[in-house]
Amino acid sequence: MRYEELTIEGRNAVLEAFRSGKTIDKIFIQNNSQDGPIKTITTKAKKTDAIINYVTKERLDQLSQTGQHQGVIAYAAAYEYAQVDDIFAEAEKKGESPFILFLDGIEDPHNLGAIIRTAHQAGAHGIIIPKRRAVGLTATVARTSAGAINYLPVAKVTNLSVTIDELKNKGMWFVCADMGGELMYNLDLKGSIGLVIGSEGEGVSRLVREKCDFIAKIPMYGQVDSLNASVAAGVMAYEIVRQRLS
Repeated sequence: MRYEELTIEGRNAVLEAFRSGKTIDKIFIQNNSQDGPIKTITTKAKKTDAIINYVTKERLDQLSQTGQHQGVIAYAAAYEYAQVDDIFAEAEKKGESPFILFLDGIEDPHNLGAIIRTAHQAGAHGIIIPKRRAVGLTATVARTSAGAINYLPVAKVTNLSVTIDELKNKGMWFVCADMGGELMYNLDLKGSIGLVIGSEGEGVSRLVREKCDFIAKIPMYGQVDSLNASVAAGVMAYEIVRQRLS
């Protein structure tokens, strides 16, 4: 399947994208632009979950592919986001305890695509990503997922910590991958489980880590200090699979 990367430039084109219901991930607006069309675009962006970035004209010129941005450039998702309830519905449909991956600050589209692919193969019911500090469902993500994006719902939330609290009330447990934790093979990871994976540089953020019930350490014997985020997600996901099968 071919995925189209949607970069939308110009005031009328961006307004039309909002009117047609396209999912806009990010919008770049020129500093100090306050005229009618820009105000309308800003209002529509705030009603959705689009991230608004105010930048200089020089920055817009760098981003522009047409040279006719008129002070605004938008990036649309290549694939539609799901709702968190859709992920629970997927688990219920299969008669299984929910198994969801939470990605805290994954900014590399190749990592996100690889994680979607692995999560689908490991039988996860969905992925939840934050609105900010994270890559969205770009065409690169879709291609790297090797088609798995068509089968695995991905939801985007404003605040991961708040979402974790809400899902704890639904009976979920949470485990995050961190070198300061307990060896993952010693933890009971059965039942309704949320697996939290952080970025390669920063790891899982402190606020999110404090919400987790378990902190799991992947055994490593090499001279480098971490695994690629998508590899760590795969190792942890398949330990959960192993425990679910046992």
